[in-house]
Amino acid sequence: MTVGVLLGAAILVSLLTIKELFVGVVALAVLGATWELSGALRRGAGIEVARWPVLIGGQAMVWLSWPFERNGLLSAFVVTVLLILVWRFRGGINGYLRDVAASVFTTAYVPMFAAFAAMLVVPEDGAGRVLCFLIGVVCSDTGGYAAGVFLGKHPMAPSISPKKSWEGFAGSMLAGVVSGALTLPLLLDGAWWQGVLFGAALVITSTVGDLMESVIKRDLGLKDMGTLLPGHGGLMDRMDSLLPSAVVSWLLLRAFVPAL
Repeated sequence: MTVGVLLGAAILVSLLTIKELFVGVVALAVLGATWELSGALRRGAGIEVARWPVLIGGQAMVWLSWPFERNGLLSAFVVTVLLILVWRFRGGINGYLRDVAASVFTTAYVPMFAAFAAMLVVPEDGAGRVLCFLIGVVCSDTGGYAAGVFLGKHPMAPSISPKKSWEGFAGSMLAGVVSGALTLPLLLDGAWWQGVLFGAALVITSTVGDLMESVIKRDLGLKDMGTLLPGHGGLMDRMDSLLPSAVVSWLLLRAFVPAL
């Protein structure tokens, strides 16, 4: 509980004071999550991610996406992939394709997706965009948890996440749609129906993100990705629903509410 409050406070302070500080919060989260995921791949499957190119390239992707948006993000991603291909020469032939594929996957899954959250804060109304994104994901997770605990009877994907139910998904959808219908008009001058679509999309991406991370953990034979957050498991266990939702949030808000 304490960890969650501190993380939320750090984000709110950055958005309400110097919003560019939010990019720093994203960069720190990317650094920790990348280190954690690469360690999980090594422990669970013996996969050697090209850690330093991915860590440094991930920071470049986040920070360059702030002033240069998509061009900065794409340029940093391409250079990072090239560095991965060369860096892995050091490990020899055996497992080269496996390690390179995992390194590129880690680069796309964590820093590339997270960079879209950083891009949300770039416009003048960036603080409102970030809040719409975060409130939508939090409401989806909270609504799903509450409905799942009290009403959950029909498993959604028992082989992947036994506790996730269709009733919980319905609760997520209700909470997400309501939050979107309220936040877009209040924070960004968007239409309520745009908020409904936005909220529904975030529920879907949040659910998919959660299931995707569960698949990875089960494939690796791990309970948690790491122990960076006391009482919360790994950092990736907190970011799983945020990462794909950041991409969809940026795309939809850019279409619904032109940047100021």
